Amino acid sequence: MLHLKTAEQIELIRESNILVSKILAEMARIIEPGVTTKKLDSVAEEFIRDHNAVPGFKGYNGFPATLCTSVNDEVVHGIPSDYELKEGDIISIDCGVVLNEFYGDSAFTFPVGEVSPEKQRLMEYTRQSLLEGVKQAVSGNRVGDISRAVQDKAESGGYSVVRELVGHGLGKGLHEAPEVPNYGKRGRGTKLKEGLVICIEPMINMGVRNIRQMSDGWTIKTADGKPSAHFEYAVAVGKKEADILTTYKFIEEILKNK
Repeated sequence: MLHLKTAEQIELIRESNILVSKILAEMARIIEPGVTTKKLDSVAEEFIRDHNAVPGFKGYNGFPATLCTSVNDEVVHGIPSDYELKEGDIISIDCGVVLNEFYGDSAFTFPVGEVSPEKQRLMEYTRQSLLEGVKQAVSGNRVGDISRAVQDKAESGGYSVVRELVGHGLGKGLHEAPEVPNYGKRGRGTKLKEGLVICIEPMINMGVRNIRQMSDGWTIKTADGKPSAHFEYAVAVGKKEADILTTYKFIEEILKNK
């Protein structure tokens, strides 16, 4: 069942996602070689609580942390630890909050210091595949139109699309209907309507699309050990174009000045 949102509710969800956007910018500020992923997590949790919100992931289905921190061949759901970031790593940070009863949920993949051209290109293609998907989030289209746009862009770069993990609806629940896969066929799937808020989140691998789950029950890695990138926007389906509720502008301001 789809939970269509009023204009007022969409503004509340926007506020939640702007907060997530600012948290991700704080991560951009402190990410450098030698910083532990546990440190990132503690800074994020403090920032969230200082802004009268609560972590959206902590305790969700038993997840133990505020952030998902996924490094290199970790696709998603990495648990913050004593791992020290190294020059040349890439790290996907996925963050969720609850503010005014509504969830915010977004992700960004960061370079740690100087990264290889191959990793840089993977991140760029993944981000572009997200933007291609967003263009299709308009009333009258179907979920499959988003899915295919993501897939086409990623595969045009020679990359593979993770199929077991998907985007989702967003609102008072973290994972609402519909599921939003990153692969599919145009004209298939749930019909998109104004007032629907979804998270589009390509998870794109440098090598094979296959994944494996680690013994911690959460961390997902690529089957071949090659890097993966992950970007996520929350968007409201619009009549003529999607209304992007996430912004990367805070991140970009910090990264260009580092």
